[in-house]
Amino acid sequence: MSSISTSSPSASPGFPLSAWLGGLPAGQLRALLAARPDTLQPYAPNDLGELATRLLDKASVARAMSRVPLRCLQVAEALAASGAIGAGVARGRLAGLLREGDGEGARGLDLALTELSGYALAWQDERGLWYLAEQVAKTWPTPLGLGTGLAELLDEKTTDELRGMVEALGITPPDTRQRRLDTLMAHHTDPALVRDLVASAPPASRELLLDHSRAVRTEPVPSSLPGLRWALDRGLLLRARYGQVPAQMPAEVALILRGPDWRAPFAAGPPAPPLVSAPAEAVAKEAAASAFAFLDRAAAVLAECAARPPERRKTGGVGPRELLRLGRAAGCEETDVRLALELGRAAGLLCRDEDRFPATADYDAWLAGDPGHRAATLLRAWRSVPATPTRTRDREGRTLPALLELPPRRDVTIARRTLLNAASRLPAGRGAGEPAALGAVVAWHRPLAARLDEDTPPFTTLLAEASRLGVLAHGTLSPLGAALLADDETALVEAARRLLPAASERARIGGDLTAVVAGAPSARLERTLDAVADRESRGAASVWRFTPASIRRGLDAGGSATSIESELTGLNGGPLPQPLRYLIADTARRHGQLRVVSAGCVIHAPEPALLTEIIYHRKLAPLGLRQLAPTVLVSRTPAPETLAALRTAGYAPVTEAVDGTVQVERTERPKPAPQPERRAPLPGQRGYAASVGRPEPERLERVVAQLLVAAKRSAEFLRQAAPQLSPDAVRDLARGIDTGSRVLLEHPDEHGRPRRCAMDELTLDPPGAMYGWCHDHRRDHDFTLSRVTNATTAP
Repeated sequence: MSSISTSSPSASPGFPLSAWLGGLPAGQLRALLAARPDTLQPYAPNDLGELATRLLDKASVARAMSRVPLRCLQVAEALAASGAIGAGVARGRLAGLLREGDGEGARGLDLALTELSGYALAWQDERGLWYLAEQVAKTWPTPLGLGTGLAELLDEKTTDELRGMVEALGITPPDTRQRRLDTLMAHHTDPALVRDLVASAPPASRELLLDHSRAVRTEPVPSSLPGLRWALDRGLLLRARYGQVPAQMPAEVALILRGPDWRAPFAAGPPAPPLVSAPAEAVAKEAAASAFAFLDRAAAVLAECAARPPERRKTGGVGPRELLRLGRAAGCEETDVRLALELGRAAGLLCRDEDRFPATADYDAWLAGDPGHRAATLLRAWRSVPATPTRTRDREGRTLPALLELPPRRDVTIARRTLLNAASRLPAGRGAGEPAALGAVVAWHRPLAARLDEDTPPFTTLLAEASRLGVLAHGTLSPLGAALLADDETALVEAARRLLPAASERARIGGDLTAVVAGAPSARLERTLDAVADRESRGAASVWRFTPASIRRGLDAGGSATSIESELTGLNGGPLPQPLRYLIADTARRHGQLRVVSAGCVIHAPEPALLTEIIYHRKLAPLGLRQLAPTVLVSRTPAPETLAALRTAGYAPVTEAVDGTVQVERTERPKPAPQPERRAPLPGQRGYAASVGRPEPERLERVVAQLLVAAKRSAEFLRQAAPQLSPDAVRDLARGIDTGSRVLLEHPDEHGRPRRCAMDELTLDPPGAMYGWCHDHRRDHDFTLSRVTNATTAP
């Protein structure tokens, strides 16, 4: 195996990224900009040098690294360990470091290099050597568990220290420092010499050296450690002159001690999950059951939010107490509550209003829809929500509130789509035997996203959400998941309607004062039964119970015994049982015997004549006075306004407390108005770090053309934008654009007749125009490239 070569991290690359960009064809440059759209923000780069600077930006590199599969990270780490920042690395050296093997491994290495160059994380020079972006190399403090290179470590040593190391090796020391360095470099990079030297070492030194060869040690090493002095004297371990600092083994020595058969891990392709039988009928049945169960629980949670909106904590989100209340009211677990709340907000069914999260007008429309439409709305929200809704703990193990307004995580949406893709690639009729196996596939495709997830094994929460929603069933993609992956709204609604039962319009009302609805009740049926009965259970069959309190609730809402009985008879499809009819009649007979009046305040006086005078006073008519007894009036106007009106009319009322005592009025200073709360911006709002979308094709074409022109490569752009021109015409026109020289252009005039004009100071205006100074007309003139028939250099 070839010896490793390391360089200083600060060394400038021998073949910079800008030079590589200068040789890219237009198509590859266009693909690179599409893969790294953040480099076009907030405006397009002016030239390839500026593009290279943006491509090497730390944040931009991090975004690109989050999109590459595991094999790219492993190849990038091998490049970093090989010193691909300051010097190029041949493919053969990478193959020697990685467990490439033949066939699939070799193809995986080539694919990884292609993918890295597609994101400009690594690039190749004309000799075939590969270079790595410095920000990528910083991902690993010690790539492959190897430390600093021998040359860098020895460069810190004095000539006397080098002389002592050479003598300890049994070699006559040369007379100059450089020759001593060369002697040590030659010895410590020779596998046979290093292995023989370590084999002859004392047992304590040999064990210490083998331990350091496996990984870089960061803990301080005391000078009294057994075996350390022998290794330090011979330069097999090196450390700074002062302090209890770690002893470092040169990368070349560590690689030799790992043995000739050692290779870095390399996963050329995703792991193959163990498969089990998953017939299409069984998948559809399980997906339908899961989707129906969650839709029912979500409807209960959202209905409770519509009735009693959950309160928002001062620090943000919905706390554990509110989650517990919602779970008890809806009869479901906290996981379902969290998922329903997050998807409800993402779908626009819930919104934040000051310190609450009430239902919106869209919720009413959603509730009126059929089960398939409602399920499709929640599934679309799950596909795009930039968070893991059912995640309950943060990295420190603290409980996370629901509906917390956090920056979106693009890695979550990418991982979700990766999961759907991985499940779709399984053979027909087969599914993953274990959910963790699919999680391992997602982790291979998005390894850095797995590092941000606190799940063990990776993506357990994501897999559980997919199964709970019916997206996955029997370890494979369900019809709902397939429609989500295809991003087809119509197909998703149709798949949900096929799987979920149609809404029921009938209820079976029994003599035990219950109403049973099989399947999902329609919005009208549910609204009617909720008005006059108490819901006891949900699921495949929903049960309501009639009680005197529930019937009274319907009467309070404006119903009558006749209207309630008529509505229930229509839902039952026949006469109501006698116990229910008696219950309705008996409750209606007692309803309204006591009446409660809403009043702003009460006015009373010992003399009925005074109250009679007040009630007929013309200026007091707006108070809405009503006499309940000879000495008692009620006013629909609140007490402060009533007092002011009476005093304006010439009376002298006083304020009385509930216990009958007269209250003394004092003038209070007005309180300062509360300052409006600074709300965290939501996804899509200004100030929110939303992910950058894919640029429009027209903009890509325009930017690529500008970069080619800036790099004096107009000919390449013209070959694509003006295919009607001959190669000679393209060459002459490109020379005129790049150098500003005069060109004779041939083009048809407005009548279609051929015409020639002399132009200079030509400038391309992508995607398909050009303008410059026309000497024939003595003015600026623009052309459409598709109308130019020929171009020649002017004499």
